Amino acid sequence: QVQLVESGGGLVQAGGSLRLSCAASGRTFSSYSMGWFRQTPGKEREFVAAISWSGLNTYYADSVKGRFTISRDNAKNTVYLQMNSLKPEDTAVYYCAEHRGFRAPMTQETSYDYWGQGTQVTVSS
Repeated sequence: QVQLVESGGGLVQAGGSLRLSCAASGRTFSSYSMGWFRQTPGKEREFVAAISWSGLNTYYADSVKGRFTISRDNAKNTVYLQMNSLKPEDTAVYYCAEHRGFRAPMTQETSYDYWGQGTQVTVSS
């Protein structure tokens, strides 16, 4: 059974930085692309960033491009999301997810089979 555990969330002032981590277990981490999504109350979960299994290809939502960086360490079975220049509108629960493969679109929630429990990020103005 795949297990994904996020950490690193918290409260930060606008303009600050946080780094989220997602530790994976249960199957060959290095074979799967990974993604980060976020959700605020009353809204749909939205795509934030994704990274291919090799780490060579990355994808970002327009709203975070230039501020967030996704990376992975396959030796540690961990994916990261470095978030800089945070804004109050970045406040959300952040989830990591493991992609199902087979060329499913990287930005769509339905392309991911396994999800973590989420970590809260709050950005104060």
